[in-house]
Amino acid sequence: MSGVSLSFTVTDAPVRRAFEQLERAMGGNTRPLMSAIGVELVGSTHMRFVTQTDPEGQAWQALNTTYAQDKHNSRILTESGRLRDSINARASNDEVRVGSNVVYAAAHQLGATITPKNASHLFFRMGGRLIQADSVTLPARPFLGISNDDETAISEIVFSFVDRYVTRP
Repeated sequence: MSGVSLSFTVTDAPVRRAFEQLERAMGGNTRPLMSAIGVELVGSTHMRFVTQTDPEGQAWQALNTTYAQDKHNSRILTESGRLRDSINARASNDEVRVGSNVVYAAAHQLGATITPKNASHLFFRMGGRLIQADSVTLPARPFLGISNDDETAISEIVFSFVDRYVTRP
């Protein structure tokens, strides 16, 4: 994914032990587990576009009021829905990557300052006016990440797989 993706490691000891049990019980093929976790994380990421909040539940910075006047969609980061709809998960046996390949995803996730490459200024229309600027700063509006609810959901997924795949004596 060339846009932006995230990675995190499970640190909860019971979940790590359960995962190790699953690795043995599934013969090392834990891709179904990782796929299930990926589906959950993509869904929770999509919900952040609805709630307009970061993984910690903090509201994204409000839009520039002049820019907001020209938008067709009142939601932040959701003019066309392309960014939200590009969120996907790629699972392997030992990881799941959640992210977007949209080129501007990282700028919105991390924040960015846009400067002209081949001109003295940036020129764009906003609020019915032609704007000339030396640079434009996009605030970080994190949509990727692991919330407390995500951690709980991941644990529940792992333990439900243990119930299905690990033979009890």
